[in-house]
Amino acid sequence: MADRDAPIAARETAPPPSDSPDRPARALGTPLASAIAVVATLLGLLVLAWTMLFVTKGRFLKPSFEKVVAAQTHRDVKVAGDFQLYFAPFNLRFVAEGLTISNPAWAGRGNFFSAKRIDSRISTWSLITGNRRINWLGLEDGHVDLQWDAQGRRNTWTFSEEKGEPLDLPIIRRALVQGTLIRYVDPRMQIAAGIRIHTVEAKDTQFASTIRFDGNGTARGTRFTMAGALLTPNATVSGGRNRLQLHVEGVRTAVDVSGTLPGATEIEGADLHMDARGQNLADVFSVAGIAVPDTRNYRLRSALTKKGDEWRFTGLRGRFGASDLAGRFTLAMHEPRLLLTADLATHVLDIVDAGPFVGYSPQASAVGAVVTRATGTPRILPDAPLRVEALRNFDAKVHWTVRTVRAESLPVSNITLGLDLDDRLLKLSPLNFSMARGTVSSDITIDARRDPVFTDYDIRLSPTPMGVLLAGFGVEESGTSGTLKARVQMTGSGNSVRDSLASSNGRIAVILPKGSFWTRNVQLSELDIGVFIQKMFEKKLKEPVQINCGLIGFSVRNGIAAADPILIDTQKNVMLGRGGFSFRNEAIDLAFRADGKKFSLFAGQSPVGIGGYFARPSIQVISPELLARAGAGLGLGVLASPFASVIAFVDIGDAKAADCGPVLAGAAAQAQRTDKGKPRDDVGKGTTAKSEDGTRSNEERRKQRKKFLGIF
Repeated sequence: MADRDAPIAARETAPPPSDSPDRPARALGTPLASAIAVVATLLGLLVLAWTMLFVTKGRFLKPSFEKVVAAQTHRDVKVAGDFQLYFAPFNLRFVAEGLTISNPAWAGRGNFFSAKRIDSRISTWSLITGNRRINWLGLEDGHVDLQWDAQGRRNTWTFSEEKGEPLDLPIIRRALVQGTLIRYVDPRMQIAAGIRIHTVEAKDTQFASTIRFDGNGTARGTRFTMAGALLTPNATVSGGRNRLQLHVEGVRTAVDVSGTLPGATEIEGADLHMDARGQNLADVFSVAGIAVPDTRNYRLRSALTKKGDEWRFTGLRGRFGASDLAGRFTLAMHEPRLLLTADLATHVLDIVDAGPFVGYSPQASAVGAVVTRATGTPRILPDAPLRVEALRNFDAKVHWTVRTVRAESLPVSNITLGLDLDDRLLKLSPLNFSMARGTVSSDITIDARRDPVFTDYDIRLSPTPMGVLLAGFGVEESGTSGTLKARVQMTGSGNSVRDSLASSNGRIAVILPKGSFWTRNVQLSELDIGVFIQKMFEKKLKEPVQINCGLIGFSVRNGIAAADPILIDTQKNVMLGRGGFSFRNEAIDLAFRADGKKFSLFAGQSPVGIGGYFARPSIQVISPELLARAGAGLGLGVLASPFASVIAFVDIGDAKAADCGPVLAGAAAQAQRTDKGKPRDDVGKGTTAKSEDGTRSNEERRKQRKKFLGIF
């Protein structure tokens, strides 16, 4: 029997140790569960915050709002009355009564923004994406002060003091604005305006409200008024569009704009139509600081929209004066200057409307009063100054085509103009047009970076039938078959066409290749009485005379053009011209002489003078030399016999034929040769002297100095 005091033995022995590792303690949760817990906590906090804001309307945030916004804008920010800032339910609602935001110190005393009450609902998602969309805005007795500083560097709506940004309004879907004034001042653009905005509730069911506005101001010293309305449809809530009506009057101009906007302040992608009319199209562009030529009464219509920094005028159609205009143009708000680009077309350009492009007044052109008087002499060169200051404000790229020019006896058509303005450097290239059956090609550079303005002219006339050209100017073609080509290369300084030409230097050359001309015209110019009478009695007045070659050349020095040379070699004679003309006072003093290649008893052989002025030229057929020869003939007739008087008019036919190479090359007088290769001694020396050897007497020098310079 077992001993009671003996220890009771374990019935089961402990299991032997196992080689497998111990099982770890169970984790509190998985990573997914942890994330869910964090999100749930955040959502709970958000719901709690939303609930707290919704219940309290966020009024307790008023001091924090004033402090934070003041720190970010560097302005004094105050809310005098009620303040609310909460989510309702998802969009952010902001309400403030008596809100004021001060102006920066440089803008003077007063507030940049103030309102009796502002009530807005802001898209929360737009705050995340940066689009800044306001679904609803209620503004009562607001005042907005939009100012640029004098240098155009800072403005009141950019809260950074470093650089002012262009005004970029948030997208406002719907608005109810009452008793609000917007003031805009831009000293650099010389614009000051005040606009009053007030809302009239609609009386029908088509519109939720109508925002009407009116105002006035000045633009570059010219007063203007404006009035309009923004009609907000009910459909705007679901992404509809707003109708805009705007009427502006000023600077002898009225402009109406109508159409639709994506939002109350959203111009991007707008579908607008413009109707502008007035007395002078230059008035409208002058408001933006852009210089264009003056016009007569005009009316233009176009579609209008905005894309990025560009205002696009498309489908342009209308008229100015008696001319039509179509095409498109764009104004881009680039830095440092505006950029105007245009593609224009005109079917018929009236010559009166073309005058202002070279400096003539359209009103003076319309009544034929382009000739003025200065110091008792007539002037026809335009003297309207280039608007140099306006050229500082903009750059331009323009392409303009004109099909027909309406002008009596002016055979011009098919004009193509390429205009490029880059920081006051104006290039008219190409400036081409058809004249008769020839083409005038031009490249003109006007450098307004220099003072005075420096102009480079290069004008070329391609070979053109002389007969067609004369017929185009109203002269009977008369069987003429000769051609001509020409080139003008000059430079000059001056702020008007007249001043530029008055100081010009360069060369003018008109070249006559081989061709035929009407006998009567040639014989009259050479004053060969014997041949003319013979032809007249034979009734062969249209017998052609062969032109071998010809050159009408002038060298221009300081505004004075000297014949260099005038030399025309025909089948029967050699015609020479000497003298010159002045761009300074538009005086002309030329003498033409013809020497026959065949014997003639009745040849005048004396110069035919062309004098007067550009506006009123005169032809002196009976020259002093011819009168002297007539007197000599009369004396011989008295002393000897009537037949002896003919001796004074005998042309022995010793004219020197020309080497046509230098003539057709447009060479100067010193390079001209006879057909024998010898230097010519009868074409002058490129001066205004009218003598055969190119020298001037003291008396001739004094007279020409007085005539060309307008001095004694």
